[in-house]
Amino acid sequence: MADNKVRLSQIVGTFGPGSMLDLPERSVLVLGLDHWEMFGTGTFKVIQEPRLQRLLHQRLKDDARIIGDRPPEFRTPPIDAGDPKRPSPAIKVTVFPRWFACDAIAGDPPNRRRLARFQDLEPPKRLEYKGDDGKRRKASPIRFVCGCENGHLQDIEWRGVVHQNFRGEAGGTAGPCRREMWLEDSGTSADPRDTRISCDCGASLSLEELFQPGRLGSCPGERPWIIDREVEKCNAEKGLRLLTRSATNTYFPQVARVISLPQTVDELARRIEVVWSVLSDCKAIGDIQAARRFNPEVRANLDGYSDEEILASVLSIANGGNRAEAADVEDPRIAEFKLLASGNTLIGENASGAHLHAQTLDRSIWDPASDPSLSGINSLVAVHRLREVACLYGFTRFEPAPLANEDLEDVGLAVNGAALGQNPEWLPAVEQFGEGFFIQFSTEALAQWLARPAVLARAQQLQAGATAWIDAKRARGMAVSANILNERERPEYIMAHSLAHALMTEVAIDCGYPASALKERIYLLPRLPGQPIQCGILIYTASAGNQGTLGGLVEITHRFAKVLKSALERERLCSGDPVCADHDPVRADDDRMLHGAACHGCLLISETSCEARNVLLDRVLLVDTVGPTGAAFF
Repeated sequence: MADNKVRLSQIVGTFGPGSMLDLPERSVLVLGLDHWEMFGTGTFKVIQEPRLQRLLHQRLKDDARIIGDRPPEFRTPPIDAGDPKRPSPAIKVTVFPRWFACDAIAGDPPNRRRLARFQDLEPPKRLEYKGDDGKRRKASPIRFVCGCENGHLQDIEWRGVVHQNFRGEAGGTAGPCRREMWLEDSGTSADPRDTRISCDCGASLSLEELFQPGRLGSCPGERPWIIDREVEKCNAEKGLRLLTRSATNTYFPQVARVISLPQTVDELARRIEVVWSVLSDCKAIGDIQAARRFNPEVRANLDGYSDEEILASVLSIANGGNRAEAADVEDPRIAEFKLLASGNTLIGENASGAHLHAQTLDRSIWDPASDPSLSGINSLVAVHRLREVACLYGFTRFEPAPLANEDLEDVGLAVNGAALGQNPEWLPAVEQFGEGFFIQFSTEALAQWLARPAVLARAQQLQAGATAWIDAKRARGMAVSANILNERERPEYIMAHSLAHALMTEVAIDCGYPASALKERIYLLPRLPGQPIQCGILIYTASAGNQGTLGGLVEITHRFAKVLKSALERERLCSGDPVCADHDPVRADDDRMLHGAACHGCLLISETSCEARNVLLDRVLLVDTVGPTGAAFF
């Protein structure tokens, strides 16, 4: 298993600590941060993004997901240095689940497969089971485990579950029966009623029974990725619930992403920024001296500056001086929007090592004919180079955790989730470089659009769907705030989000980027009394390595009018019409309550590209369709 590799970006996401991963011969559980091989020179890289580090510490300091009285350090997952003389660092995993179903061989009963524990398989590889008949059968992990919405996970104790309430031949409740157990499939479908777990003693149950509330018992708080159990009793109301090992609801990663802002012009502050995780706690000259003496990276970066100069700059930065204003630290998206929408011809720095290099284009470049259909767009920014930092800070199972609902919270941090380690003082993160383009909507056009009766009526219909969605969640026992969607339920957000999806689909067709490689960031500043509506979208792509991507998205900006018109025309008619266009959110189920006219035939895209799990979309707010009309922004 040491030769199995995944990309760094997959670790900070789909295959983070606590997730299950299928390898060629095993199903394994990725262990927590305490079990990652992060020792030795060059085994990982420290990523500096002080705005996000301080925000996570500020919002999660009383949460088990972050331990310590200082902002968490960001580290990449273990990196293979490529040195043949040194073993490659690794992320440790453990075999999970530990129950296996054996392949049938000649002479076995039809549609029945023996069940065996991991310790009962043949050593040393433990890939086969040798039965009482002396024959070997290849074993594969069973498909079913159990867990709770707090992230806990464990094997199903099949013997106890199957024999629960079963009375054997002697008439008493069955004890620890050790006879053979079987997985039986009586049909060709995946219907739970067609699959049973049985014992030779006569006890059996169908998978359908395991969906009954409380059938698997209360949750004891098992955390096998940390190899321990929660000290406090798990408060999951529904107790343990059945999970299909490879299903998407087994792991919902909580990832915070920011676009790095330009480094400050102050050279000393820029150097301090590079080693900020080390210097952030320095309060006196002695702290600076110790950091320079014992940390080679600090010593190299601050060479030529006195201890007094460094301390003064560190204290200024810590108090929000040269580095960033307090509001920027609290709300990275607001800082990003203000910079990209500043109207400056040059944004950032045109240099190979710059975090951000963008250019606000003259309107004559992207709208040479002064097209009336583009009057709703205020400015277009070509982002030649950007740096994205993504950090994994927790996860949930069964349901994604609700986002924080504070009025000024725009980074989208989840309010609860499982920890990645026993005492996580650092978090896994990756940095990626890329390019894109930014669109700022006209505040006047948005205000006029929102005042139209058809838009108000459509907004009420979408709001009714959001309310029904919240009520449905509460009916299932979930504690959901009435303000869970926050700014995202506003029609401006839904319109901008829908346009982002339409543009990503069109750009993928036009310039050849894979659709799954494109990403979005929707900017909608909180609506304050007397203030204009400020809204924009960033479409970008990013990949590992300092070189970023090939410039296809920037080139799109010179043909933006054509690309936008083509994207909007594509949304007028969907292959699912008229059903798609006439979709009523209130009468829908689950997340479809958060949709207007949107489906896989028109607006839904790869979920890795969408920041909102493919919800809160409606092409009726973009263009007139075969259904409702009059609410289109364009």
